[in-house]
Amino acid sequence: MLSAPLLNQEKVSGTTNFKTPPSVLHGAQDAGPIVMTTRMEDGRFTTTEGTLHVSKPFRSRSTKKVRAMITFEPRKTHFDTTNEASGTNEFRGFFTLFWMSLFLFTVQTYISSVEANGYALSFAFATMFSRHAITLALSDLLLVSTTILCVPFAKAISKGWINYYWTGAILQHVFQACVLFITVTWTFHRQWPWVQSGFLTLHSFVMIMKMYSYISVNGYLQSISRRSIDVLAELNRAMARVGGLEQALRDATSKRTQAQAALAETPVSDVVSTPPIETCTPDAEGVLLKSYTDVKTAAALRQRLTAISSSSDENTESKRGAVNGSGCGSNAEVACVLSYHPDELVAGLAKEFLDLDSELVSTGPEQVRWPDNVTYRNFAVYQLIPTLVYELEYPRTDRIRPTYIFEKTVAFMGSFALLYTVAECFIIPLTPTPDQSFFRSLLDLALPFMIAFLLLFYIIFECICNAFAELSYFADRLFYEDWWNSTSWEEFSRKWNKPVHSFLLRHVYASTRASYGLSRTTAMFVTFFLSAMAHELVMAIVTKKIRMYLFLMQLVQIPLILVSRAPVIQRNKLMGNVVFWLGLYAGFPLLCVAYVAY
Repeated sequence: MLSAPLLNQEKVSGTTNFKTPPSVLHGAQDAGPIVMTTRMEDGRFTTTEGTLHVSKPFRSRSTKKVRAMITFEPRKTHFDTTNEASGTNEFRGFFTLFWMSLFLFTVQTYISSVEANGYALSFAFATMFSRHAITLALSDLLLVSTTILCVPFAKAISKGWINYYWTGAILQHVFQACVLFITVTWTFHRQWPWVQSGFLTLHSFVMIMKMYSYISVNGYLQSISRRSIDVLAELNRAMARVGGLEQALRDATSKRTQAQAALAETPVSDVVSTPPIETCTPDAEGVLLKSYTDVKTAAALRQRLTAISSSSDENTESKRGAVNGSGCGSNAEVACVLSYHPDELVAGLAKEFLDLDSELVSTGPEQVRWPDNVTYRNFAVYQLIPTLVYELEYPRTDRIRPTYIFEKTVAFMGSFALLYTVAECFIIPLTPTPDQSFFRSLLDLALPFMIAFLLLFYIIFECICNAFAELSYFADRLFYEDWWNSTSWEEFSRKWNKPVHSFLLRHVYASTRASYGLSRTTAMFVTFFLSAMAHELVMAIVTKKIRMYLFLMQLVQIPLILVSRAPVIQRNKLMGNVVFWLGLYAGFPLLCVAYVAY
């Protein structure tokens, strides 16, 4: 999707799409914007990356100094055994009951099959999807290796050899279209079964989305960098008008001193002026980050977070970064001071430069600055991280836990065994034919398909994504939300697949609204249309048929979403959830019968 440069990136649903963790662990004055926060009843602050808590002042036993502790815990998936919130949920017993019931059901299925056929499983399905395994693996390896071409392309953009808008964007779309075309042509040429064809096609979509996000973000930052250079030149001309750099700095410093003196008059209880003492101590799970700082810094941080959580307007101070410097370049340090200049033009240009410059630097502890991120190592790490949206820096854990990897591996193998049993015993034997009753086919396949969907969801988003996140030290692991409580298809599409939703939200929905001035409804239609086309392409490759059933079913969701926004429907959450589950139960067997039998 071609999109114009966004000098002011649009906020969607009241939050800014930052993926890096708050840099409060390195002091209250960070070098970039703080993400949108929501204050909880217990005093914690929920951000888009996790939960932040600033403790009350306490006196250290060793130093006798008054300190405060800052704790940050990244987000986890709902069914992760290390998620404390899920471990204390009153419905956690049903999760155990679900797996025990599936296990007993599988054992009963195996025993019945042995008594009737002399074997537990025929493994005919396994023989089918294991064919051409080596060719499929080599093809997939070639697909992944092709993405490395993004790095020299991004380097050419960063050096100014290619203007991303619009030459680079056109070249990017042509290359990605060629990748998709070659993948689809290859699957048809090989005459693979539906499992192999579907896997390679879906993985090609994942790689295309990753490449698109990587190139588009670096291309966007190229425009931001050029804009910051122009603003800096304007700032220099404005400073010459008010007496030059030296005089401008003296005037701004005087104004800043007055502002700081007024701020110092604000009473802070139990303040002890001591230098910050910072440590970073992971908990037993390796993801809880703690930092000790002085009380004044903690109080300032708490006030700052409260102000952000109570207002949608970003605080000017949070957009500037650290006034006293926090590792930013010399131009940014000068602009930090000039942002206090009494001349409105000078101060406005300095603030605009700081806003642009802050987008070129990550808000995490590494403070990665564009284009230093354009390296093969950075791209390789991005490929391993289970996300489809590229950022300069991601929230990270401090180590890999072997027991966690083992747990997810065992969970994957067990869940896959259950999924295979359901597919071979209850789905493939009941594959519909045109001469069978349409409604009887729906009834026979509804429950097996629902169980298969739940198991496949658990395998992908709980086992595979969490395992890759652990191996890549990725801390933001909210790959899904409580989609099972959805009361509309809009809520379901927003919660059940967070990586794809984040990609569509940022690179399609928000981008088309900002670039082409589309309304919300039109942008939503474009997003659904693109998603529906991609889904229909997968179904066409898998079934070797072009029927457009799935495409039409997805587009039908748009008027249903608009209807679900009616107040009378939103008030009845139970009815909305019942309708959602009925639609999900009927949707899978309906697609199967439609594509296979007709």
